[in-house]
Amino acid sequence: MSLRHLNNIGFALFGQPCSGIFKDIKGRLPYYLSDWTDALNYRVVPATIFMYFANLLPAISFAQDMFDKTDNAFGVNEVLLASAIGGIVFGIFAGQPLCIVGVTGPIAIFNYTVYEIIVPKGIPYFPFMCWICLWSMVMHFIIAIFNWINSLRYVTLFSCDIFGFFICIIYIQKGIQICTRQFEFAGNANDYGSATTTHGDLPINLAAGYFSVMVALLMMVFGVLCSVIGNYTKFFKPPIRKFISDYGTPLTVVFFSGFVHFGGRMASTPVQHLPTTRSFQPTYSGEHLGRTHGWFIHFWHGISVGDVFLAIPFAILLTLLFLFDHNVSSLIAQDSKYKLKKPASFHWDFFLLGITTGLAGILGIPAPNGLIPQAPLHTESLCISADHIKNHQETSDTESDTEFINMSGTNYVRAIEQRVSNTLQGLLIMGTMSGPLLVVLGLVPQAALAGLFWIMGISGLINNGLTSKLQYIITDHRYLSPEMKRLDGCSKRGLYIFTFAQAVFAGAEVGITQSIAAVGFPGVLLLSVVVGYVLPFIISEEDMAILDRPTAPAFVLANLRRVRKSTNSTARNSAEMMDEEESYQVEMQDILDTHDNKTQGIDTESREIEEHPQDSEGSHLHHRHNIE
Repeated sequence: MSLRHLNNIGFALFGQPCSGIFKDIKGRLPYYLSDWTDALNYRVVPATIFMYFANLLPAISFAQDMFDKTDNAFGVNEVLLASAIGGIVFGIFAGQPLCIVGVTGPIAIFNYTVYEIIVPKGIPYFPFMCWICLWSMVMHFIIAIFNWINSLRYVTLFSCDIFGFFICIIYIQKGIQICTRQFEFAGNANDYGSATTTHGDLPINLAAGYFSVMVALLMMVFGVLCSVIGNYTKFFKPPIRKFISDYGTPLTVVFFSGFVHFGGRMASTPVQHLPTTRSFQPTYSGEHLGRTHGWFIHFWHGISVGDVFLAIPFAILLTLLFLFDHNVSSLIAQDSKYKLKKPASFHWDFFLLGITTGLAGILGIPAPNGLIPQAPLHTESLCISADHIKNHQETSDTESDTEFINMSGTNYVRAIEQRVSNTLQGLLIMGTMSGPLLVVLGLVPQAALAGLFWIMGISGLINNGLTSKLQYIITDHRYLSPEMKRLDGCSKRGLYIFTFAQAVFAGAEVGITQSIAAVGFPGVLLLSVVVGYVLPFIISEEDMAILDRPTAPAFVLANLRRVRKSTNSTARNSAEMMDEEESYQVEMQDILDTHDNKTQGIDTESREIEEHPQDSEGSHLHHRHNIE
């Protein structure tokens, strides 16, 4: 086979090298100024505050996890710096700034699993992790340059719901682990395990444990209640519901951080707080793990050539994890229901993620990437709902967007697409590394973090597709909600096979992360994509049209060049392929123009939602007809 034929095959599958990055930048650059000016909207304020807490506190909990399992190698400052860099870099430079980037549960699992494998072999940890990140950076560049992210067109809600379900279960599990550690209470100076409380009836470790569990449960109840009242009920007036939805979770964290200091027996019961270090300083410094020069890791010292190449398999796993994790986070954050108007960006954003991954290795911090459920929660917090507009069709166009806000419905008119909220929350997290704020952060009880994990895990499960199918199966069908009744059109065979496959993969994800093979869980995620593509050969097309759909609309997927079905690609010459590439550009522009026309007026959108509710769920044809 000639080199020309190989080039033709490569072009047919992935297009010209760098063409995806070029399309992303060309499509998004005209909107860059408006990305900043559109932030002059009230929705940006609560979204920034909410994402600061939603990104900060879970990341700190993962820091606690890594702190315990890496012999204090990672701490709060490393996680804060990683989350801050992710927010600032992606807020300013990303093609899709709505995607929240920070420290995730999977990367925490990856980091301490590598520690457990490498350190007993005498390999310095931080230089080895740096080589993993540097190799992964190169792989990110290759994937982005050669447009291999086009394969995302085959990622549907089947795989996204599995991954979202897995992340929510991990969040709930981490909350339980934090609570169990409270029964091993030890003070800074003395071990209080054998001492008793002021009243002499309980050992301090048991009192602290049960008290922490109570605080975590109360925080979970109030946090979930705020979400339910704000988003799913008709209690109170819309502005009050919106306030509860926007600020309920942050205020719950603040309240229960002070709750442990209330008088009486609670005040006399010690609880564990977040471990903090010196401001803007790394947690660990020493020769044993290879961090001897502050933030800058000398990756060329203390590590052999063989160890450098040993890092490649780990880098492949990290790259596969980020390929799925980050891009799925971005896809879910651009779901059809959010009615986004500005173009998406996948190739350029993945290239940018490679830069932050390499930088994380050099700084000796966890590599940041897209967050679930924070990324879609960010977009949702910026959304303007349709149901309030339906009741005010004659509202003046001069009224502010805040008068339209009502999150009790599920149909959104539009989102405030901008860069300020992501950038600001990154800057706020960076500021948290300062001395005074670290002191405040050190006052937050670990029980509050457990409660926050449960709030986010339960809130994510409520909106998860796998959860809704399981709920449909076990619910008395006389009391199904209108949204769930759409599954009535699906056969029981198709529903059970589809749900069983999702449940098996979600269970496999959770199971593998509890073993020494935890670094291999990205392979399970990729296998779920393959199974999702095969399912239409097992389940009828009519059932699949109800059970599954593309994660994002064609407008969002426009820059993911379609893989052709033609088997005689090698017979095409370069001129013919260039013509096809030009026709694709025209098609993509048609998609953009059509989408812009559909999103010109808020009232028009509201009427379209009422008259054609199926549009928000995608075409009746299954996704395989849309991606090929």
